[in-house]
Amino acid sequence: MTITVDTIKDLREKTGCGMMDCKAALKEANGDMEKAREILRKKGLASAAKRADRVASQGVVESYIHTGGKIGVLVEVNSESDFVAKNDDFKAFVKDIAMQVAAASPLYINCEEVPEELVKKEEEILKEQAAQEGKPAKAMEKIIAGRIEKFYAEICLMEQPFIRDPKKVVKDLLADLVAKIGENIVVRRFTRYQLGEKS
Repeated sequence: MTITVDTIKDLREKTGCGMMDCKAALKEANGDMEKAREILRKKGLASAAKRADRVASQGVVESYIHTGGKIGVLVEVNSESDFVAKNDDFKAFVKDIAMQVAAASPLYINCEEVPEELVKKEEEILKEQAAQEGKPAKAMEKIIAGRIEKFYAEICLMEQPFIRDPKKVVKDLLADLVAKIGENIVVRRFTRYQLGEKS
């Protein structure tokens, strides 16, 4: 079965999970909608997505200064209750996020935040590169899609390989924590400062 943008959107509406997660689940399930939903549930993403509607107005602002004082990060991570904000697993997660931002220098929290014009511009550059590499026209769409995913992994915090365990991406780490704690947790915003860089 062919996986279309509409199929991905449909699964997203039914589960509340991110586009990339839905696409990956549909690929794994060979386009079978029910199997894809099951895959997302097993990964804990569907339950995490259901909790995403709940208001997260508690939490902490964490700071991290890299050794030598050349990089500094401020990150805000929210939880539903003050009780969770004091939880050791939550605190460790927030520290990890601050270190991730310092090390990997993301520009956005997730794919949805990336301006459409930036994605279109990147797609144009990638098409040109692929054409210069002599890639066949038939494979162009798949090649571009794969390279756009890599682009997101560079600039979006949630898509980045986790610095402590590169086999996991940051959004998996978040989904694991949400499943463990049972509350909605949101990485709200971050600011990264690098000595000598213009903001």
